[in-house]
Amino acid sequence: MPEPLDFRIDRLATPVGELVIVADAAGRLRAIDWTDHEARMRRLLDRHYGTGHYSMSAARDPGGLTKAMRMYFEGDIAAIDTLPVETTGTSFQRSVWQTLRSIRRGTTISYAELARRIGNPRAVRAAGLANGQNPIGIVVPCHRVIGSNGTLTGYGGGLPRKKWLLEHEGAL
Repeated sequence: MPEPLDFRIDRLATPVGELVIVADAAGRLRAIDWTDHEARMRRLLDRHYGTGHYSMSAARDPGGLTKAMRMYFEGDIAAIDTLPVETTGTSFQRSVWQTLRSIRRGTTISYAELARRIGNPRAVRAAGLANGQNPIGIVVPCHRVIGSNGTLTGYGGGLPRKKWLLEHEGAL
């Protein structure tokens, strides 16, 4: 049986709540979520890596990720653009998550546009579900996807945070 993955966890106070940052030993971002949704994040990690197949230890600024997130929240939106990320998921999910990273900061797209960009315009609901299973929010910017009519919909951290993030990035 392979060695459990060694994950490092840090926390960051932000204007919209405390953020939990999970990195691997190589400094790649594996998960990010809000403290009030930490149980959900751990369930996603269990689903992606297997219960007991990873360990978590507290670390200060693993891979410089906490510093980059602090810079983002202080107004340097570009600070997160090239952060290294790594996750598992189905090939469909990974294609959605990769496409999310191509959404320019300060802009939004609809779920229909997301499905079109992954090459499957009829998969709007599936793209939305994959968007919702994204374990690396903010950096893999699922918050930049909105309803076709321009409404803010479906953000796991809550719509007030989604609105704040989009305003922070200049998209609203």
